[in-house]
This record gives sequence, structure tokens and C-alpha cells, in this order.
Amino acid sequence: MKYDQLERRYDELTAILRTRYNEKGYWEGRLSSSALGVAVAIAALHFHNESKHQQAIAKGLSWLKRNINQDGSFGDTPESKGNVSTSLLVYAAINLYAKNDADLASLQHKIETYLKCHDIDISTGQVTKAILQHYQKDYTFSVPILTMCGLCGIPGPEAFRAIPQLPFELALVPRRFYHLLNLSVVSYAIPALIAVGIVVYKKKPSNMLSRMGREWAIRPALNLLRRLMPASGGFLEAMPLTAFVCLSLVEAGYADEEVVEQGIQFLCRTQREDGSWPIDIDLSTWVTSLSVKSLRSNVKEVLAKEEQEAIVDHFKCIQNKEIHPFNGSRPGGWGWTNFSGSVPDGDDTPGAVLALLRLQDKEKVQAEVLAAAEWLVQLQNRDGGMPTFSKGWGKLPFDQSCADLTGHALLAVSTCIETYGDVLSTQAAKKDKRFCQRALQYLRKHQREDGSWLPLWFGNQQVDEHANPVYGTARVITYLKDMSQHRWLKDDERLLLEQLMHSGIRYLGGAQNEDGSWGGQKGCPGSLEETALAVAALAGSEWRLHVKRGVEWMDTYYQQQGLKASPIGLYFASLWYDEQMYPLTAYLEALSRLLELRNQLSV
Repeated sequence: MKYDQLERRYDELTAILRTRYNEKGYWEGRLSSSALGVAVAIAALHFHNESKHQQAIAKGLSWLKRNINQDGSFGDTPESKGNVSTSLLVYAAINLYAKNDADLASLQHKIETYLKCHDIDISTGQVTKAILQHYQKDYTFSVPILTMCGLCGIPGPEAFRAIPQLPFELALVPRRFYHLLNLSVVSYAIPALIAVGIVVYKKKPSNMLSRMGREWAIRPALNLLRRLMPASGGFLEAMPLTAFVCLSLVEAGYADEEVVEQGIQFLCRTQREDGSWPIDIDLSTWVTSLSVKSLRSNVKEVLAKEEQEAIVDHFKCIQNKEIHPFNGSRPGGWGWTNFSGSVPDGDDTPGAVLALLRLQDKEKVQAEVLAAAEWLVQLQNRDGGMPTFSKGWGKLPFDQSCADLTGHALLAVSTCIETYGDVLSTQAAKKDKRFCQRALQYLRKHQREDGSWLPLWFGNQQVDEHANPVYGTARVITYLKDMSQHRWLKDDERLLLEQLMHSGIRYLGGAQNEDGSWGGQKGCPGSLEETALAVAALAGSEWRLHVKRGVEWMDTYYQQQGLKASPIGLYFASLWYDEQMYPLTAYLEALSRLLELRNQLSV
């Protein structure tokens, strides 16, 4: 493509971006519908009050009928290939109604055939062994899956004998000691630990001694659960988590709990017109920061002053200003959405910081940005990397440090040093620089031999172990490229940056497919998101022909399929999702970076 063609496409995409900006002053995006979310929500509504929720349940079942894969499976999104976990949960939900509905019985038979092809016999205890083996030591998702199956009659009356007991009583230990307990669930799953743990205790035979201790712990645990519930009624604003909590408490005999009533109202309120549910209400904070950053230096030309101020006001309004009740996080961070169930995290916080500094004069956002920088510094793990929610857990993968969050936080804190270096106290500047040094060393240690980095909350379904080295590497490279422009860096830090980027860029250049696209790794079918992110990372490098071929592939893809989203997102418990804003913001960022380099790069 020529420069004028790039500019025309950029103008076209910015016009689309503007149409998706809402009247509230930010972008909401749209998450894909989730068969898993639908199945668990149906079960929760059924156990709560089947007759009262008859219409919502019927709409959900109709959506499932329309969205089964050809092989009889269900995936996490309508665009995803099937997987055992989601298919099993759908089978369980349908089991509540299949005896009186021939269409549902037929649907159930198709799922059963698919599961048998994966060596899972739903009529025996073998289903429990298969699920536990798949998730290994992480009970965050395996035990809720098996619990719902048991409550829905799968495989039969003895289902709960083989389900591991979640130690819900340990949730009562002060939060500061959680990391010492070696809990079998991740930090964000405490509501499931409590609710699912209680119903398993109620249904599972156990010895007298353990029953005495756990019986005493139920009421305090329910009180803790009530304190953890946000005003919206949705735990983490996540439909599956909230539904698991509700159905577990109802079947444990606690249907009258306020947590159940608010959770059920949340599920009723978030069902879509087509009968489906997404896995979460939205990722508005995240996609708003992506939208702002995708425009880069042109943000103030594309967005009117009132729009810029509205976004800034929105970010300021939703910044966490007190100790967060869910995980004890200090003030200063941002979560992924403006709804009350959101929890401050290590990716949305740097995203908000960088967006604010793009939109507003530094003096007007100084307090918010410096508070966020301090929050990020406090979250850093001992290994120098950044976790998502909680410092120091690290027992299970989704609590550990990861490269893409570390790179993002590194850029945000480095930008704070660059922007506010003249007003930072000596102590604050020392802490921030130490943070950056440790984060750089983390990235050095975790860069793989081929030059790539692996992300945490993003993957590719067609890569072994669902990793996505292209996404992880492209993200880290762009963060490091922007950081390399900072003047405060010392020579040794700048040298390390260059070395990391050189290896990462070499990996990305070698990972391009023959057709010019990038997928999760070389040989995987390309997506608009992954190709755009790789082009953005390679822009201005020696890999000009690769960039040119990538731009041409994106142009062809866009003309043929538009801004079709791919399921590259990984949510809680490794659920796949796609997001309407991802291809748009990634494509725009790539074009923005290329247009900034138009005098140096001919494409």
C-alpha cells in the first residue's frame, strides 16, 4: 500500500472508532457470547426458581440449539472449536430439561457422541477423572464444573463422592496470609471457593471431625461472601462465576441469602436479546485505553476537546480510591470496567495511565497518574514481574508474573519518571527507577531462546498449550520501543532495551506466514489482531518487506471480512473470548505507527 492508501484506511477506521464511542464518554466494546456462560446461567436460574425464570431459560436453551458445532461440541465462543469443559456444562444444563423436550434430547445426544470421541463417558465416574486430570492441581474451574454436573444429575447420585472438597474455611484466614496457604484456587476465585466448597461439603460424605469444623465455618464464610459481593450483584462482573455461586448456595440450602438474590438479578439483567450471556459485562476500561492509545499522537485531532475531557473524567471517576474489598488492593489502580464488580489490576492500570497522559496536560492528571504509579510499584512481585491482581501468590499460572503485564507496567512507570521527574521526591524517583530495573531484568530472564515472550491473558487455540508468542512478543516490543524514547534511561538500561528488542523483533520477523499474516506462531492461520500487532512492533525496523506484506494482508482481509474479531482473549479459568474492539484498535495502532514513520518507511 502507498502512503495515501494508508491514510485513507486510517481515516476510515477512525470514523468507525468514533461511531463506537458512546454518549457516556468512553468505549464499551462487545464481548462474544459464551456457551459456557449460557449453560451455567440456565442452571442457576433453574435451581433458583424454574417457573419464575421460564422465559429466560427458554431463550438460553434456544440460543444453545442454534450454536452447536457440527461435531456436536460447544466452544467458548461461537467462533471457537469445541472443548470438553464447555460441552460438558452445556450437556449438564440441558439434562435438566431433555426428558420433556425431543429437540433438547437430540442435542444432548450429539454432545454425548462428541464427549465419547474424547474418551469421556458421562454415565460413569470417568468424567470426574477426566476433568480433574485436565486441570491438574488448579481446582478453580474443575470443581465448579463437576459440582454443576453433579447437581444436574451427571453422572448420577454418587457424583459428589469423587469431587474434591474445596477448603472454604480457609477463606476466613486474614487475606495477608492467603499466599501461605497453598490454596487450590486462584486469587480471584474466593467466591467460588466459598460457595462451591459449601455445597460440596453438604453433598459429600465426610468424617465427623471435619464436619464439625466446617459446619462452624459456614456462617462466617457466608458473611465474608456477602462483604465481597459488589453493588451490581455480579462477582467480578462475571456471569459464570456469579452463576456458580448462586446455584451452589441454592442447592446447599441457602437460597434466601442476599448474595443469591442479588446474583440472580444480575444474571437476569445481563441476558442478551438473543438469549445468550457473555462471560463478563464488558471490558470498557481496557478497550477505552486501547482506543486512545491506538490513535497515538493524533488523538487530539481525532477526538473533540469535549470528548477528550469526557474520557479523562471517566477515568478519574472510576480509579479505585479506597482499599478494595475484594482483594485488599490499595487505592490508585483501575479494573477492566466501570461496574462495581471490577477489581484493580496490573494491565488496566498502566493502560489508563498512558491514555490519560495522551489526552490531558500532565499537570491536570498528575495526582491520578502518580497514585497509579505508586500502586504499580507496590504490586510488583519479588521476581520483578507483574501479576494481575495480587502480589506474592504465584502458586497457579493465572496468579504468576507475566511478560506482557510487566512490559505494560514498565512503560507506564517509565513514562511517569519521564513526565514528572522534576516533581518526584527523591524517594519516589528511586522506587520508580528500581521498579523499572527489576522489570527489565524480569523480561530479560523470561525472554525465550527464540526471542519471544508469552502473554498470560491472551492465547491462540491452534498453538500447543494455547500459548501466543506472537501476541506476547509484539506487545512487549511496542512497550519497549516507546520506553526507549525516554531520556532518563542510563546507558546500560538503554543497551539492555536494545538487546531485548533486537531478539524479539527477529522472532517476529521469522514468525510471519507465507501469505504475509501472523497467527499465534508461525504456521498458524493469521488474524487481523495478531498481524496488526506484529506490524506495529516491526514498524521502523529493518524488516520493512515483512511490514509491507503484513499491511497488504490486512488490507485484503479487511476488504473481504471487515473487522472480524478472533477468539484470542483468555478470561478467568482460561475461557476464550473475542472482543469487537480488538481488531479495530490493533489495526489503528499499526497504521498510526506507520504514518508517524512515513518519512522513514515506504510501504
